Amino acid sequence: MTSSPWLQSAAALGLALALDLAFGEYPAALHPVVWMGGCITVLERFAPSSGRIRQLAWGMFTALAVPMLFASGAALWVAGARRLGWAGVPLEALALKSTFALRELGRAGERVRAALCRGALDEARSGLRSLCSRDPSQLGPEQLAAATVESLAENASDSLVAPVLWYALLGLPGAMAYRAANTLDARIGYHGRYEWLGKVAARLDDLWNLLPARLTALALLLAGILTGADVGRGARVLGRDRRATESPNAGYPMAAAAGLLGVALEKEGHYRLGDPEESVGPETIAAAWRLVSVAALIAAGTSLALLGAIHGLR
Repeated sequence: MTSSPWLQSAAALGLALALDLAFGEYPAALHPVVWMGGCITVLERFAPSSGRIRQLAWGMFTALAVPMLFASGAALWVAGARRLGWAGVPLEALALKSTFALRELGRAGERVRAALCRGALDEARSGLRSLCSRDPSQLGPEQLAAATVESLAENASDSLVAPVLWYALLGLPGAMAYRAANTLDARIGYHGRYEWLGKVAARLDDLWNLLPARLTALALLLAGILTGADVGRGARVLGRDRRATESPNAGYPMAAAAGLLGVALEKEGHYRLGDPEESVGPETIAAAWRLVSVAALIAAGTSLALLGAIHGLR
């Protein structure tokens, strides 16, 4: 049947989402993202310790080699799975599921929310470390809640929207290449020690996320309609503050969330998004997760529709 490739891809995506919601993350030994981290660690050992040009060149090689390696492996995996017909759909879904982590994102946010409800600030600070790289040691309750809301909004793109979108556009190799690029950025794509080694990785990650970040912001606004949030305010803050962050992408979902929730989200010395119409606390984290959950379903549905449209064009 001419529809079977599209149906198999749609079934694989649906099953992968179900697996994530039911079981969460794979054990570390079986997780491709952990393998990606291992590859990056090995390549980092051979990186030049000095010389901007040499570090930049090695960083470029690393930033291209790791995504290509895992995309190639994914292409072989999906080719073998497709030869099995419908019996291969679970195999494709198992691999695809490793590229996103919606359930774990929600659990991480819930750990901070629950800790704040109990007044356990040290526990909340520890929980925030699993969501972002910000130093939480000096953050108070409201700042911890705000940082959690920011992370839920931003990671909605990284943890689900981007991988399922690239799956729709480029198949399993695209989703796996995205996850490798995103892992590279998380490992070496920041200032300081990795300034030159990670520069290409950081810029490539920006490119991979240009479309997903904007789709995430739109999905959050649509989720706001379904959850009764102030969508007009969300759209105004998105239009005003989306470029306030250093990242060309992070500001989009974070600004949309700030406007929808009526709160100010601030990283002192870096950016301020939204207006402080409401206080930020544990209930704000819960509201943010409702928005992210609905937005994730919208994004998944959009990716399914995109899969159908692409197959129809073929």
